[in-house]
Amino acid sequence: MDNQLDYAPGGYFSISEAGFVQSVNRTFLDMLSIANAEDLIGKHIETVMSPTNKMFFHTYFYPHIQLYERVDEMYFSFRSTDKQSVPVLINGIRQKRGGEMLIDCVALLMRKRLEYEKDTLRSKQQLEELYQATSALNSRLESLHEEYERKQQALLEINRNLETLASTDPLTGLHNRRFFQDCLRGELLAAKDHKAPLSLLIIDIDHFKNINDTYGHPVGDFVLIELARLLRKTAGSRSICARFGGEEFVVLLPTLHSAEALKVAEQIRSAIEQTPLGLHQVTVSIGAETSLSDSTEETLIERADLALYHAKSSGRNRVVHAEQLAHS
Repeated sequence: MDNQLDYAPGGYFSISEAGFVQSVNRTFLDMLSIANAEDLIGKHIETVMSPTNKMFFHTYFYPHIQLYERVDEMYFSFRSTDKQSVPVLINGIRQKRGGEMLIDCVALLMRKRLEYEKDTLRSKQQLEELYQATSALNSRLESLHEEYERKQQALLEINRNLETLASTDPLTGLHNRRFFQDCLRGELLAAKDHKAPLSLLIIDIDHFKNINDTYGHPVGDFVLIELARLLRKTAGSRSICARFGGEEFVVLLPTLHSAEALKVAEQIRSAIEQTPLGLHQVTVSIGAETSLSDSTEETLIERADLALYHAKSSGRNRVVHAEQLAHS
């Protein structure tokens, strides 16, 4: 045999139609750990096959090459002298040579390819497992994120409710005294920064104690609730209304001068006088003050309270501005 063919990178063997080995190269012998070509030439090719592969050879290889004259890349396994499986890819061709029909075959060793396939399969399985684990983790992460968002929104809602409760009078729904004092501080600073006026009204229900003593506190509470509703309606959209304590209410009127504040106060007083609160007719006395350049939170409240005192002491159901006290 030609030396180049003998040591070609693929195993070569030629068999008769009956299956007896006619020639073989060194590479094929090395695949099967056979020392000499004489140990195989003249013997049946099935001597280097396991029983299972003999059956496969008879069932697939022989019929196929008889029918089509060739076999392309048929996966097969030989058996070495030490009983090890030798996986190969066989290419075969049936042709006449020297007056005899022969089958020439080339066998390419598949051991490395199988290892690569196994590694590839393992890698694919690992990737699929990793993908499934990642998908599960991503789903869990999305679920946790959605749960976090829900709890965050719930917490924000709770905080808003707490802020509302902290700044709201529970009976009337108006702002409470604490909220009013925070607003007064901020509005007074803004008024000074913009050199604008800030007016304050303190409203007190006339003879409210008589309502509580005569009809009881539930009726008194009803009157407070209805008066608060009426106050919100008539004080104007820019006003800040709050319950100051007991039967006293306060209204902040940003940017309003004393004359404008008196007009709003009179509207409030008149509306309350003309609107029955359930079965009861009540009146209010109102003290007003408008900020000066040197006004503080305390002086603004004190002067409005002093004006309220004069409104009550001069007959009730009336409005008095602190400026009027200075003039008088």
